[in-house]
Amino acid sequence: MSTTPAAPPYPDTLWFTRCPVPTATGIAADQGWLAEEFAAEGIAVRSLQDVPPEVAADHHYTHALTGLFREGGNVPALWARSRGERTRLIGLTWIEERQTVLVREGSGIDSAERLRGRRLAVPRHPIAIDFWRAMALAGHHGALASAGLGPADVEWVDVEAERNGGQWEAELTALAEGRVDAVYVKGALAVEAARRHGAVPAVELDALPDRRHRVNNGTPRPITVHQHLLDEHPELVARFLAVLLRAADWAAERPADVARILGAETGAGPEGVAGAYAAGSHRTLHPDLSAERLELLARQEEFLHTHGFLADRVDVHAWADPAPLAAARALLAARS
Repeated sequence: MSTTPAAPPYPDTLWFTRCPVPTATGIAADQGWLAEEFAAEGIAVRSLQDVPPEVAADHHYTHALTGLFREGGNVPALWARSRGERTRLIGLTWIEERQTVLVREGSGIDSAERLRGRRLAVPRHPIAIDFWRAMALAGHHGALASAGLGPADVEWVDVEAERNGGQWEAELTALAEGRVDAVYVKGALAVEAARRHGAVPAVELDALPDRRHRVNNGTPRPITVHQHLLDEHPELVARFLAVLLRAADWAAERPADVARILGAETGAGPEGVAGAYAAGSHRTLHPDLSAERLELLARQEEFLHTHGFLADRVDVHAWADPAPLAAARALLAARS
């Protein structure tokens, strides 16, 4: 007589991690909904950002922790997958998060066209996957491409950054000292850093009509999960995503609350948050796996591989699994 194999036991803990940027994960964590969702099963839900470094290790980048959900930049997510980590892509968001090329005031550089022949800063950080460097390269390439320019039309200048230095500080110091002519930055802390250093925008990438010029570490931003958890407990993955969809729905109606949460998530003040996130961005936290977002991520993957950031190619479409998000939407509809 055959018997049905017993389902694997639930894990004691589910982990989540997110970058200090707008995410549905951050909203859900602030509201306490992730812990609430799994409390009945006795499953703890913990954030890597809230545990000691020796516990968190480098899982935010490697995704080697099998019970981890990650909503963050695509450079580390693609890097982990390219190194053979068995992750799956279960959602993508696109949130305009002010991307700018900054210059010195009075430099005469006031457009992408005027970057021709200039010295563009490319930071180098002593970390396993230098997503800062990848961001700067992609940002500059996008600005140049918008004016019909290419990498051969400018001079690239490496700027060494300290491991624990402030965001954009090394590049902006090089700009202020005249060692470079242009610096790529993004996000709320960049708004504040630019003001401290007296830097002004030459190219506002968010204003460029072609989204391909804005593809970077956070555009599009992936949600990933380990294949092990997805194989053993797809229902937990669907429930986690359902909470994120609920959080995105909640955020869409509460701009002031989202601004408060973003201040806590990013570490920036009200001026930085307001300057980095356009009106209406609180309505853009919903993940999907649309053909457009997948194609834009594939474009980013090709760029990263071409510039040596990925150990091997990543087939973005094969990496994506739409089933968990579909199950999450059905679950949320049923609960409603």
